[in-house]
Amino acid sequence: MSSVASDYHVGAAPRPMSKEERKVILASSLGTVFEWYDFYLYGSLAAVIGANFFSQFPETTRNIFALLAFAAGFLVRPFGALVFGRLGDMVGRKYTFLITILIMGSSTFVVGILPTSDAIGLAAPIILIVLRLLQGLALGGEYGGAATYVAEHAPHGRRGFYTSFIQVTATAGLFMSLLVILFTQQIVGPDNFRAWGWRVPFLVSIALLAISVWIRLQMEESPAFQKMKAEGTHSKAPISEAFFVWKNAKIALFALLGLVAGQAVVWYTGQFYALFFLGQVLKVDAFTTNMLIAWSLVLGSGGFVFFGWLSDKIGRKPIILGGCLIAALTYFPLFKLLSAEANPDLARAHSTISVQVVADPATCSFQFNPTGTARFTEPCDVAKAALARASVNYRVENAPAGSVAGVRIQGGDILRADSPTFARDLSAALTQAGYPAASNPSVVKMSSPFDILGEQQLVLIGILTLLVIYVTMVYGPIAAALVELFPTRIRYTSMSLPYHIGNGWFGGLLPATSFAMIAQTGDVYFGLWYPIVIALMTVVIGIFFVPETKDRDIYAADSAPR
Repeated sequence: MSSVASDYHVGAAPRPMSKEERKVILASSLGTVFEWYDFYLYGSLAAVIGANFFSQFPETTRNIFALLAFAAGFLVRPFGALVFGRLGDMVGRKYTFLITILIMGSSTFVVGILPTSDAIGLAAPIILIVLRLLQGLALGGEYGGAATYVAEHAPHGRRGFYTSFIQVTATAGLFMSLLVILFTQQIVGPDNFRAWGWRVPFLVSIALLAISVWIRLQMEESPAFQKMKAEGTHSKAPISEAFFVWKNAKIALFALLGLVAGQAVVWYTGQFYALFFLGQVLKVDAFTTNMLIAWSLVLGSGGFVFFGWLSDKIGRKPIILGGCLIAALTYFPLFKLLSAEANPDLARAHSTISVQVVADPATCSFQFNPTGTARFTEPCDVAKAALARASVNYRVENAPAGSVAGVRIQGGDILRADSPTFARDLSAALTQAGYPAASNPSVVKMSSPFDILGEQQLVLIGILTLLVIYVTMVYGPIAAALVELFPTRIRYTSMSLPYHIGNGWFGGLLPATSFAMIAQTGDVYFGLWYPIVIALMTVVIGIFFVPETKDRDIYAADSAPR
């Protein structure tokens, strides 16, 4: 077995990527693309799914249940990391992440053939939620398996480059799901798509599953796991050894707080929050928003591989922590420039029109609502939420206890938030004061995917591409860094949990947290403090507590229990 692993030790002579190694990367990357494709389909089609599987409820309630089912997939990801991480450390990487893709692909296909609530009643949403939980569990096990498998096949000194291909997969999976949905809608038409065409993207996953399984069945177990198995040094209790032995648990904790948490918020800000900010805050239409993001992904995604390669030369920490720091220092000017270019009239209104919420502070809530189930009905909350949805900058002015909350615009009369005509009165007053309509002529608008040569489009694509480059800096080297932090015997378990807590919870909570912060303060940019603070925390903890790992021999001194 030592001869099998000899190319992977420190001091091995540099050599080109072998045919087998290319196959390993292809198998792991394609499978992970398909897993992310399956996972994102539900998020993209949540409204349609809500109408088909929660039809017995009013529209607002059914949308809440649909979003809850989507959130369930994120919440169980860390548990999937524990279940499949343990299995991967005990029986092997190859067979474990073969199981994860079978579960993910099968669950997605079943969604495509599942009868709706009109046909089988309450059983439909129950089965749907079970399938979502299975998808989340499978995804929790997939990433750690793919990253570990590729890293353990990579020659020493090239692990950053090899694993960087895995890092492209989440973006590619999202991109693929959106393309399949778009083409299906174009072919069958909007009415047929809502009725039955939404099933097509889910059914297509069976072909993707077959390809992935066929490729993965051709692969061999990783050299590091083979070596450990032959020596009889594999862990009998990976979870206990990884998280209940302090010398290992503290590494997982530092990996979470000093690497993954910052990576997660930069990743979500550069892709999902930018999408939310353009559409919900700056009122750019959905087609233009998606096209701007798509172009930035096309132009910036090569950074995953570049920064993975660069991390083999200069280290993982300088790139990951550098990306977190640069992002934290530049988010405010970049998002303000985004506003000025995407919707100049709205940006001008933000800086020139005075709006106050006048309220007893005791009646105002912090509107944190990650599941969509909470209801904020106090007049102060109604006023704040209405202004936040309208992308209005405002400040809060404290009123005497017991006062009914209201909104004052440009020093005028207070519009009481408990009035039955409050929404209409507020809209009219904002328009009269100078806030533009959502469809004002200054808003950027693309007529086709290739309508990118205007000044607004070019500047916006440039800003968004820079945000994607930040994403590639923090995400490109992360798999190699996590693999190298932990010994082979508990590697799959140890790296999977911090990764999925960081991305599923720190990153997944970003949109809800940022919106609550905007509503609380009245500043459309205040939500950026969430990723900025987390990224800066990661920089500090990473500098002092996370070791550089690029020169580690992941085969050496790995047999002793820890």
